[in-house]
This record gives sequence, structure tokens and C-alpha cells, in this order.
Amino acid sequence: MGDVQNSLPAIVQAVEWTSLPPEFRRMGLSEHSINQKRGKSLDSFLEGPIYVASLDLLFVTDIPYGRIFSIDSNANWTLVTEYDGEPNGLVWNPLSKKIMIADFKQGILELDPISRELKTIVARFQGEHLKGPNDLVISVDGVIYFTDQGMTGLQGPTGRIPILNGPSPNGLVLSRNEKTLFVAMTRDNAVWYVPLLSDGSVQRIGRFSSYYGTGGPDGVAQDAEGNILVAHSTLGTVFVHAANGELVMEIKSPRGVHTTNLTWGGPSMDVFYIV
Repeated sequence: MGDVQNSLPAIVQAVEWTSLPPEFRRMGLSEHSINQKRGKSLDSFLEGPIYVASLDLLFVTDIPYGRIFSIDSNANWTLVTEYDGEPNGLVWNPLSKKIMIADFKQGILELDPISRELKTIVARFQGEHLKGPNDLVISVDGVIYFTDQGMTGLQGPTGRIPILNGPSPNGLVLSRNEKTLFVAMTRDNAVWYVPLLSDGSVQRIGRFSSYYGTGGPDGVAQDAEGNILVAHSTLGTVFVHAANGELVMEIKSPRGVHTTNLTWGGPSMDVFYIV
């Protein structure tokens, strides 16, 4: 019994740092809440955290109201932009010094955080309109991988990266050597392991980790040791897996509710933010 107990994952309790200020809350219906939340009223649905070191700011999206906020180190919120879209995942492009946005309604967008200029980068793929982008990641040489989730699920697993199809592809992260993608397949309640070949194609895809519950994994991140961190959308937990898939830690939400996404930040990149 002692050996079994020693193999259990460590449990860590996260603490609340800040929440959306009252002046930005907007309870009501939107295209997002009608189509994806079965008509549930929302005051916000925060997603896509990224930390931009040069600005010392954390950026987050608010999907149903097309908003992107910045948060400074003193937990002051600023509305950066509001537009006719449903922004979800964000990634910082160090080459262009712009924020890339996976927008469910508009496609892949680019935001200048200084001028606040917003423009569309990709609205179609091979002549077809995108299903509805969810998240994205960028390699060191500027290659952008994004999940095109739409309303896919096990009833029609045709969401795409777009280098492969799957049931509701969501958050994704590249391995340190950029030879593998880890992709959250929300409706499969699993994270897939996707080896990348030199020509950009894939082979021998498998399940890296599997979960339970009515939702599934959402955001995915990686730490300095190569552990894979997975935010589960309905369990209020971030699951931390070693590189071989072993569950080594569970980080619990302070409110015990939905965890959508996660990122590293702070001046030393040692602060772990969970949305």
C-alpha cells in the first residue's frame, strides 16, 4: 500500500490572482452563447492567456463579446480591442512583434498591441472557409500550427490542425525539439501525440493521455522540464504529465470550476497563469 500511495500525483491548490472587473462584465446572449453554450447567458468567457515579456503584460480573450484585455503586474485590466469576432487562442509572434489570434468567427488574425491595429491573416484553407479556429502555436522559424475546431465532435470528427482531422481539436503545444505536437482533442477527452515528419506530414498518431467527465482537455502548455500541462474544461483541474505521459501532479482551481487555458509569464517566466 505504501508504494501505491507514493505513486499518487501531487495535489497543488492554485490561488486566485485577479478576475474580470465589474465594469467589464456584460451578462447576456451572443452568437457564441447561443450556438455553443445552448443559449446560456454569459458575462464573459475568458481564454487564450499569453504573456508578452517586452510589455510586461498578460493578454486574455473574451470569446462571446469579441474582446481582448491586457492585465499588468498590479492586476489592472485594460480593454485592448473589441470587434465583431470570437477570439479564443493567442500566441506571441516574436518575428513580427504581433499577437496572433485564433478567432472562431473570423479566422487567424494579427493584432499590433501598440497601435491596436487588427487584420486578417487567414480566412480560408485550400479555398474553403475555416470551420472555426480555436488555438494556435508558432515554431521558432515562424511556422504557425492552428486547430480548426468548428462544432466537430465524436459525431463528426472532422476538425483539423489542418494537417490531420479529429474530434474537436483544441489547445496545442510543440515539443522542445519541435518534432511533435501535443493536441487536446476535447470531445475525445484526450491529448493526442502527433509526430511531425520533415515535410510537415504526420504519422503514427496516438493518445498521450486520457481523461473523464462531460467536457475535455482545453489549453495545453509545457514547462522547462518538458512536462505537459493540460487544463480540463469541466474538472477544474490542470493535469501535469511527465514526457512519458505519467500523471505527476494535479493543480486545482481555487473555485473548483472550469479551467480553459494556461501560460507561463512574469519577468522570470516562473509565474503560471490559469484561466
